[in-house]
Amino acid sequence: MNQPLAYVSPQAKVATNVVIEPFVSIDKNVVIEEGTWIGSNVTILEGARIGKNCRIFPGAVISAIPQDMKYAGEDTIVKIGNNVTVREFVTINKGTKVNYETVVGDNTLLMAYVHVAHDCIIGNNVILANAVTLGGHVVIDDWTILGGMVGVHQFVHIGSNSMIADGCIVRKDVPPYTKSARQPLSYVGINSIGLRRRGFSMEVINQIQEIYRIIYLKGYNVSQALKIIEAEVDALAERDEILSFISNSPLGIMKGYSKLTAK
Repeated sequence: MNQPLAYVSPQAKVATNVVIEPFVSIDKNVVIEEGTWIGSNVTILEGARIGKNCRIFPGAVISAIPQDMKYAGEDTIVKIGNNVTVREFVTINKGTKVNYETVVGDNTLLMAYVHVAHDCIIGNNVILANAVTLGGHVVIDDWTILGGMVGVHQFVHIGSNSMIADGCIVRKDVPPYTKSARQPLSYVGINSIGLRRRGFSMEVINQIQEIYRIIYLKGYNVSQALKIIEAEVDALAERDEILSFISNSPLGIMKGYSKLTAK
């Protein structure tokens, strides 16, 4: 850790085997755990909590104050889990008094130029491809992939095991296990390849497929679809997760694709 061309505040807590490259700046009230590598020209500001075996590439800025006019200097943090990769020029802002923290879960990959705004909660095993931009208070559940240059509106919730195509704008909640694309963002199927890779059985995949047929393809409104699913689809954990997600969506969920939405 003894890098003479880096600045590490004496009030930072940095594990002894952390590697810090030249021209890094680490502020006070920062914690960095064992096995993490900090590339050159990284700036880690007050309030960062970085886990074990992370890799933070050159130019990243972690725990800068929120880009939120309501932020009044409250004591907040960024919490980064273990085995997280933060590529070049990623920016992760600390929380506000709403949640007091911004969170990036374990085994997550943030590719170059990703922006994670204040109070976002990113789950485990998430991939955000190059130049993804998250507004404040976005929640992304585990095992989700966002393609390059996706923009996510503040307060959106993106469900687990979902996949969003490159270049999309996300203004509504995205239910779990789905694939979405086009403008406006629309349901285009379930993430069957991702589910198979994760070991989901064909029985469960087929059940998820049937649930989304009821929601998006059979002409029901959302309330009608949920009642039918609860009454007619076997009670498995995945069914209940979908029902809970949609029932608790204040923004409403993305629409199904149609000629009308394509205009």
